[in-house]
Amino acid sequence: MNQKIFRAYDIRGIYPEDLNEESAHKIGSAFAIFIKKVSGKQNPEIVVGRDGRKSSAFLFEELKKGLIDQGADVIDIGLSATPTLYFAVSRWNTDGGINVTASHNPKEYNGFKMVREKAIPLSKERGIEEIKEMVLAGNFVKPEREGMVVERSINEEYIVGNSVSESFDFKVVVDTANSASGILVPQMLKNFNLVHLFSEIDGNFPNHEPDPNKAENIKILKEKVVEEKADLGIGLDGDGDRMVFVDEKGEVVPSDFILCLVSGSTLKEKPGTKVLYDIRSSNIVRETIEKMGGEAVVSKIGHSYIKEAMREKGIALGGEYTGHYYSENNGNYFETPYLFLFSVLREMKRTGKPLSELIEPFKIYHHSPEIAFKTENSSEIIERVKENYSDGKATTIDGLRVDFDDWWFLLRASNTEPILKLVVEAETEGLMQEKIREIEELINAR
Repeated sequence: MNQKIFRAYDIRGIYPEDLNEESAHKIGSAFAIFIKKVSGKQNPEIVVGRDGRKSSAFLFEELKKGLIDQGADVIDIGLSATPTLYFAVSRWNTDGGINVTASHNPKEYNGFKMVREKAIPLSKERGIEEIKEMVLAGNFVKPEREGMVVERSINEEYIVGNSVSESFDFKVVVDTANSASGILVPQMLKNFNLVHLFSEIDGNFPNHEPDPNKAENIKILKEKVVEEKADLGIGLDGDGDRMVFVDEKGEVVPSDFILCLVSGSTLKEKPGTKVLYDIRSSNIVRETIEKMGGEAVVSKIGHSYIKEAMREKGIALGGEYTGHYYSENNGNYFETPYLFLFSVLREMKRTGKPLSELIEPFKIYHHSPEIAFKTENSSEIIERVKENYSDGKATTIDGLRVDFDDWWFLLRASNTEPILKLVVEAETEGLMQEKIREIEELINAR
């Protein structure tokens, strides 16, 4: 087993080289012991689901065996999107849950997303490192009572809790990349003129990888939106917790603009609502939230940190730059992509405007994509860059963000690879490009 599979927010690696059925069994046993400790129960209830990858069914079976070996009672929900699993843990008040998935990664990967009660995610500091130590030690002793497995479906409850009864006269193209994210789409969007691309579950992902944040993976979606004269396009990732929007012109809409739009419509109904955004997001997010009478809260990147901040500060709404959208659900916090989708569609219906017009007011600044630099000495480089821009306003909740009057940048180390990631935003395209070059020179200096 490759120890690097234990990451900041989940467990993930290449099957079967990095993790296999034996790994899954041990991880199940260790997770059960961890949940027994935090719940204080000898026979905790744990929801288990899986995505549509070829290896998921094998890992799924061994994971369940590892869980029941340590006395956990398993609720098997079968093929599922990750938000569905979170919803099940929340709705059924279970003690934890695991989805077997590698999310947006290519077909050779697999892994485990884990939560405790109330769908609270595990992170390296809160559970994953502890599970890693147990797995590597392998000293598992069976308790007197073995757990049980029951099969139960959550899809109907999820659809009722996350869909809307009103009808929309819109044509929507949805690309689910032959992944498990497609299992809910026909029912969730039954009141629409729906064009569903690559709906058949196929763990080989024969049409493209299940990562809608890569341009090559949404090329067909963009073309189909234009060809069908559709009102909207949606790209979902491999486990359905990430949603990318495409407007009627076939152009990708930045996720922070979607957060601006949904925040605006929410704040009209509920002034004073707290809205969370991650530190990579455009300044227009904070400005829009505050202009509409809300409270803008900036967060460290990563779903574990975001959900923790929302829970601790009572934040009703949140968005991450990669297309994760969060909201409060019966006092719990997790991804709710469809609720954001329906909010966008309601705004289109209310105003009679296409999506491209609704987001036009947010196109104030020039925002770069994340630029990656391979390096083995991230902390040294970040310190050098910090010294060079000491006259700006520095924020260090996640890497280094420095703000000036007409531009800002964020430089941070990846949690999983030896790379630095840079984002620059400026009031003009020229200034943005100038600052990217300037910071690149500092990063590459010897």
